[in-house]
Amino acid sequence: MRAYVLVHVRTGEEYGVIRALKSVPGIIRVDFTFGPYDIIAEVEAPTLEELGMSVSENIRCQPGVTDTLTCLAITS
Repeated sequence: MRAYVLVHVRTGEEYGVIRALKSVPGIIRVDFTFGPYDIIAEVEAPTLEELGMSVSENIRCQPGVTDTLTCLAITS
């Protein structure tokens, strides 16, 4: 399963969050963005349950993260 996670981050904490996310297994790409969200992360996991756990345990709990929106990819 693959998803794109859009991340809101407190001002000034973007680069720290990006560094932290790049070291997490299963997160295959992290980019800084302009627009309504600050960061986009591409996440892969074998099952939907593991994908949800990865987002909850590895992205939403990062210091500085204030909100996320997870978009499941349906084709590659």
